[in-house]
Amino acid sequence: MGKHRINKTYKEINEKIKSGKAVVVTAEEIIDIVKENGAVEAANNVDVVTTGTFAPMCSSGAFLNIGQTKPLIRTTSTLFNNVPAYSGLAAVDCFLGATQPCEDDPLNKIYPGEFNYGGGHVIQDLVAGKKVTLKAKAYATDDYPKTRLEKTIVLNDLSQAILCNPRNAYQNYNCAINMSDKIKYSYMGILKPEMGNANYSTSAQLSPLLNDPYLKTIGLGTRIFLGGAMGYVTWNGTQHKKDVDRSSIGVPLTPSATLFVMGDLKEMSPKWLVGQSFKGYGCSLSVGLGVPIPILNEEMAQYTAVSDDELFTQIIDYGDGYGQGNFKSYGQVSYGELKSGTIMVNGKKVQTVPLSSIVKAREIADKLKQWILKKGFLLGEPQHFF
Repeated sequence: MGKHRINKTYKEINEKIKSGKAVVVTAEEIIDIVKENGAVEAANNVDVVTTGTFAPMCSSGAFLNIGQTKPLIRTTSTLFNNVPAYSGLAAVDCFLGATQPCEDDPLNKIYPGEFNYGGGHVIQDLVAGKKVTLKAKAYATDDYPKTRLEKTIVLNDLSQAILCNPRNAYQNYNCAINMSDKIKYSYMGILKPEMGNANYSTSAQLSPLLNDPYLKTIGLGTRIFLGGAMGYVTWNGTQHKKDVDRSSIGVPLTPSATLFVMGDLKEMSPKWLVGQSFKGYGCSLSVGLGVPIPILNEEMAQYTAVSDDELFTQIIDYGDGYGQGNFKSYGQVSYGELKSGTIMVNGKKVQTVPLSSIVKAREIADKLKQWILKKGFLLGEPQHFF
């Protein structure tokens, strides 16, 4: 890409945002801008590129403080609409995981299980303002004598509610097929036998981390769109990988980086936090997430101009091999091909199915763009990079 001729700072960009002079475009809009004007001119004219993704993100949940009672209680078991939350924290704190099923869910005893309600659904109900039944148990101590609590609550009844997602915004992910002769139920959705479909879950040219492949602008303190409100990147996510195979333009070809993100659940929306049921697999939560990428130089302009045809992933068999730890690739495919509706695998035309909503990803990128243009959303300068 040559020597940098543009060198902007977070402070300079934030001053432009405050004054209403910042130029903000989405990750789709920047593609043509760079193509027509070049990376240097684009970096000179554009200050921020916004991204977006909306897809199931299993490693999600919320820290909830249910508030103290009289007499006091130290909970050891807490259930929300009969969904258990981990209570081994302190007094009335607990963590509700998105993939936790109801206590009386038959799971896969009757195969395939329906998993109609779980932690992700509770989180959606809470942000929607719905009433939720809270049940808690405890053993008595001198300072916490109360042993039982049961009441109906809404989100605002909780002292604190913090969405805390240890692994979101996966930088690239597999395309899943099923080469066996039986239907398979997975976190990638229902996979028909003998390659009856190919499921994928990345918003590609809109995806946050694919627009900054080396995370040069994303780190501890990055301010983001999360669940319809402002959130933050607080660390790298679990399963985070940096040393992976990359394309000629530096973009990972396999699952790689992830983000640990947090935000105030009370400010979020049920439109952007949606409980999911995966037949035969379990519960989850679809999360709306968007990251603003500052165009500090022409290198960042070039990275954000990546298109679906330049982004690739691996076709992995989730039939029999995946569960045994066999991640053999049966081909590399671009997101342009995936979004076309069909791909070719071993000479067979296979229908593709997105688990990630491109429509909602586009809406998130545009909404984040408007937040910045209205001067209320400044860039958070990372204090640590991953």
